[in-house]
Amino acid sequence: MLVLLLKSRVHAGFPSPAEDLGAQRIDLTQMLITHAQATYFLRASGHSMVEAGIFDNDILVVDRAIKPRHNHIVVAVVDGDFTVKQFYQRLGRIKLKAANPTFPDIVPKEGQTMEIWGVVTSSIKQFVT
Repeated sequence: MLVLLLKSRVHAGFPSPAEDLGAQRIDLTQMLITHAQATYFLRASGHSMVEAGIFDNDILVVDRAIKPRHNHIVVAVVDGDFTVKQFYQRLGRIKLKAANPTFPDIVPKEGQTMEIWGVVTSSIKQFVT
């Protein structure tokens, strides 16, 4: 799907005079998806990742082809439940960190299953539905 992208930026502070309002067509799929066959969308639920900019009802773009690295935001399945968290991997320790201090981190325990289902590459927000 092609949409119009204006070349000027909009200031989120004080208003400024309009700059060159030139435009070009962009493909959102091309902008948001690198590995089409390995990418899926998932709607976020909850408030555990607000400090990472992920809010309730955001649409997450998740790429399964990217190998998760330390500090990536990932979608994981822990004991059959989906969650989105920051991936922590240091000195052989792995945990899933919340981006909200009121939520605990997830540290895998003996016998617990945890599988990473992909790396979050983008978050899409909707202000009007």
